[in-house]
Amino acid sequence: MNATAVLVTASLATLLIAAAATDSQAGPLRERLRERMQQRAGDGDGMRADGMGEFGGAMSCADWSKRADRSVERQRDRQSGPAPDRADVAYGPAPRQRLDVFLPDGAGRGGAPVIVMVHGGGWCVGDKTMSGVVANKVARWVSQGFVFVSANYPMVNDGADARAQGEHIAKAAAFVQTHAAEWGGDPSKVILMGHSAGAHLVSLVNADGELRRKHGVRPLLGTVSLDAGAIDVPTQMPNVYPFLKTRYLEAFGDSEAQWIAASPYHRLDRSAGPWLGVCSTQRKDDPCSQARAYVAKSEGLGVRAAALPQPMGHGALNNSLGEDNDYTRGVEAFMATLDPAVAARLRR
Repeated sequence: MNATAVLVTASLATLLIAAAATDSQAGPLRERLRERMQQRAGDGDGMRADGMGEFGGAMSCADWSKRADRSVERQRDRQSGPAPDRADVAYGPAPRQRLDVFLPDGAGRGGAPVIVMVHGGGWCVGDKTMSGVVANKVARWVSQGFVFVSANYPMVNDGADARAQGEHIAKAAAFVQTHAAEWGGDPSKVILMGHSAGAHLVSLVNADGELRRKHGVRPLLGTVSLDAGAIDVPTQMPNVYPFLKTRYLEAFGDSEAQWIAASPYHRLDRSAGPWLGVCSTQRKDDPCSQARAYVAKSEGLGVRAAALPQPMGHGALNNSLGEDNDYTRGVEAFMATLDPAVAARLRR
């Protein structure tokens, strides 16, 4: 492995060494077009690699959604990711409480580790079917014997702020653990993964023992956070890019108490699972500082954690994961430490 691929903390490094346009298609098409807008801007939150907003202005979630909707008639050629084996599995009554499940060959034999992926989109837009969310990850890990689950969740425009979205992701995780055996998965071998806003949400679920207990989430193998929108929310809020300020206020509110309630760093306790914080070194708001602070607090609590800085843009950290590159192998090096069954599949 290239030495620059895995810039983990010393403790983890030691451990690694030791161890379409019809009416019926309008909904999916709209989400695919939203994805195109996000990718044009460089990531799921509308940031280019340099951290600036392509579309300008401090757009609200409603504005962002409307702009995506207006693009439906102009662009109809965007393809979604691969077709799931189980589509739109409901984990709750809300329209966006849905999962897509991708099954490996021989899934009926049981015992497969499960990866649960949570999309980004600034807590406002995005969808579980987007190709950047699933295509490369499904191609790599389902072929290696993993069950891969991609989750939707209610958005800010649905009345769910970031804390409430964390509740939904906790519900999704508990549902996956309950039903994993039906898909040939092992409920004791669930890994959470998310990008951008989704990375914030999976980190919140991983950190907050009270949240997990409330929704019946059993111990998780670990969590992979792909360039989170915020790990330390009170630190992030004064430093949010101007074009994102409105959306962050909609997601997190305007009081420090609200920020702390949705902040993985502040909700972290000793019950948290192992955590990997991938972070872009190209972003001007310096997410790697928050990742390193989370690692330091985790280690102080006796919880394993590592930061993985990468010289890549925010969107590329999502889209390219699963490709045959040093970045993917760096993430897999962390995953391999979580369980021997995971390590065995990654060696295939």
